[in-house]
Amino acid sequence: MGDVLGTIIGALLAGIIIGPLARLVLKGKQDISFGMTILVGAVGALVGGFIAQGLGVGETSGIDWIKHAIQVGVAVVALIFYLGRK
Repeated sequence: MGDVLGTIIGALLAGIIIGPLARLVLKGKQDISFGMTILVGAVGALVGGFIAQGLGVGETSGIDWIKHAIQVGVAVVALIFYLGRK
């Protein structure tokens, strides 16, 4: 249970950075709250992290730039999906 809670907290903390980065990638004004931005970023962090692990680039020595790029990309897709559903 502790690992799951740690993963969720880590994803939310990553969402604070990844969500706004995803919004910067998209052009134009998005009608989305800051809380939803964090949630979309957390989804990007979780799903992108799993994809990076599957590709073998989840854990590297130094900063995991490829993993973070994948996470932001997934967050952009999640943001587009969310905005399209509104």
